[in-house]
Order: sequence, then C-alpha cells, then structure tokens
Amino acid sequence: MKITAMETHVCNARMRNWIFVKVLTDEPGLWGWGEATLEWHTRSVVGAIEDLASLLIGEDPTRIEYLWQMMYRQHFWHGNGIVRATAIAGIDIALWDILGKSLGIPCHKLWGGPVRDYIRLYCHLGGGKMEDFYETHPADAKRFAELAQQAVQEGFTAFKAMAVPETMPLEGLRPLHYAEACVRAMREAVGPDIDIMVDCHARPSPRMGLLFAKALEPYGLYWLEEPCWPEVVDDIALIQRAVKTPIATGERLTSQHAVREYLEKRACSVLQCDITHCGGFSEMRRIAGMAEAYRVALAPHNPQGPVSTAASLEFGFATPSYILCESVHKDVPWRQDVVSEGFTVEPKGQIVRPSNRPGLGIEINEKEVKKHPFQPEVLQRTFYPDGSVGDW
Repeated sequence: MKITAMETHVCNARMRNWIFVKVLTDEPGLWGWGEATLEWHTRSVVGAIEDLASLLIGEDPTRIEYLWQMMYRQHFWHGNGIVRATAIAGIDIALWDILGKSLGIPCHKLWGGPVRDYIRLYCHLGGGKMEDFYETHPADAKRFAELAQQAVQEGFTAFKAMAVPETMPLEGLRPLHYAEACVRAMREAVGPDIDIMVDCHARPSPRMGLLFAKALEPYGLYWLEEPCWPEVVDDIALIQRAVKTPIATGERLTSQHAVREYLEKRACSVLQCDITHCGGFSEMRRIAGMAEAYRVALAPHNPQGPVSTAASLEFGFATPSYILCESVHKDVPWRQDVVSEGFTVEPKGQIVRPSNRPGLGIEINEKEVKKHPFQPEVLQRTFYPDGSVGDW
C-alpha cells in the first residue's frame, strides 16, 4: 500500500475554517481523514501540509511512527511550532484512520481496546455559538445563569464559561467582582451537582490570575483554565499550589518536550493538549504516558470541527487518564451536514458510546464542505481602556 495524494478541504465555520486532511492510497476506496484546524492561520497550515506531502507521497501509510518522525525531524526545523505541529497532526490522524480501516477495527482498538464504557461530553455556554460563549459580557451575570440552565436542560452535566474578563496586568476589584458574580449566578442556577469550568483564556497576568483563582475558589469549580500565559510555568504552578481548585492548561503546548516542564513542576491537575495541534495521536499518546506517570488527568482541547471530535473520542476510549470531551454543537447550524459519525450520543447526561466503525468511524461529505468555502475568520481583538493591546 502506498500514499498517492494528500488533499486539504477547507470549510468555513465562521470563527474557524475547519481544515480537513484527506490522505489517499493506491487501494481503491481506502483513504483517511484528519483535521488540522488552526484559527487565523488557515492558509499557513494548508501550505505546511503541502510542504510535508513531498515527504510522504509514495510511502507506506501504515508505517505511522516512521512517517511521523520524518515529518517532525526532516526539513531541519523540528515540527513543534504551532503551524507545522498542526499540519503534522492532521496527517497523523488520517494515517491512523487508514490503518484502522485497513484492519476493519476502530482506532481505539489499535491502542489496546476501550478502557471505559462511555465518555462524558461538556459544552461551551451557548453550545459553542460564538456570540454566547465569547461575547457575553462578564458584567451580565443573569445571562450566564440563563445559558447555564440551558446547558443542563440539554442534558449536559458539565459546561465551560468565559466568565473572566480581559484585564490589564494589574487592576482593582471590579474584574474580580464581575467574575465572581457570574460564577455565583451559574452555581446558584444549576446547583452543586453540575460541573462548572471557567476559562481565563490566559488573559490575566500571573498576579491577576491568582486573584481570580482565589475569588472563584468558594464555588467549587471542576477546573480553572489557563489562569495566565502558558509561558510562565512557575507562576501557573504557584497558582496550582495556592488554591484547591484544579488548574487546567496545555492547549497551546505542541509537543511532549513542552509538557515535560509542566509535569515536573506540578503546574496543573488537567492537561488539555489538543490532538490536532500537538502532532496527532502519535505524540498525544506519548504525552498521555507522561501524564499517567504524574497522575495528571487529560481533557484534550477540542472546539474545532467534527473530525477533531471523533479523534478526541477515539483517543479517550483507549486512554485511562482521559476524563471528559470538550464539544461544540451550535457553532454553525449545518455542522452535522458535513459528517457521518459512528458514535452515538445519549441525550441524558450527554454521554458517548464507542463507535464500532473502523478507523475514526466518520466520513466527510465533500459536497457539503464545498458549500462553505474559505473566508477569513471572524476577527477577535482585545484592547484595554487605555488603547494598549490585550489578550483575547
């Protein structure tokens, strides 16, 4: 079996352009799907995939580790920059899809079989609709409560909110009171049995991140996400030690080498490395082994398209330390039109049973994808009151 071609199919989903990667083989009807979505870097990733294709055309697609090493180590520059790591990930996922299809088994059985009966989904407030999740103002605590109740009514037992506002390196009590009011409203709206996660989006400085963590600690968060820039590992570790709330981070880490320092410094309780950004299944499985040694949970970042979700679920069914799957279902109303999925979601509890289809268990409808061609993603920018540039 040989790789004969590599295609990218770009599908505009408003805030993101989903980049679907199709790896074709010389066996009729056998191809694999991956995803390499990277918002605001679509053309860069498509170009990186074209560059990597020259290494793989004519190679055996079942030599996945060999091909991964080629993509990561050849061309001199190692593949841990975000653009190339994402391109590698999309291709790697497609190769595993091919291997599963060629053997007639789901990907999770390639890695030892299922370790759990189901996976719990968590949603973004508003189901991933950009205006509800990213643009609900932190001063609007009532709206946060309404969206929280909506998530529970849809069957979710866990959800995530952006309840921490953009803040300058140091501010007074106002942003802290905003965040606290929002989280209090959500907790009062849904009660103690629902898991609430708050994403700081790495907006705060280390000191403001600590102040937010302290302010929100009484509300029993399932985790507090990215309380400050991922570059300041020591400060994330300090926040982790200062509060009982579990700290989650890692969505911007692209390799096992970046993860190592977080684990050695006990900087988090939850690692969120994104399968579509950190080199695909091959590198993510190495990261999972490292995390297992430190008893750190895994909850991969996954606000992208349907191939990414299928990949996260297949990985989760075979990974002991995986705890739940991020999902978006209302980012665009036609999301399900572009994909056929093998897994099933039970509305009560929003839990997923494993797929029995081979590979990732999905197929992309290329005709539907073509109805949504590339457009520049909806721009998101942040400026502080004095006009200086902030973190979105």
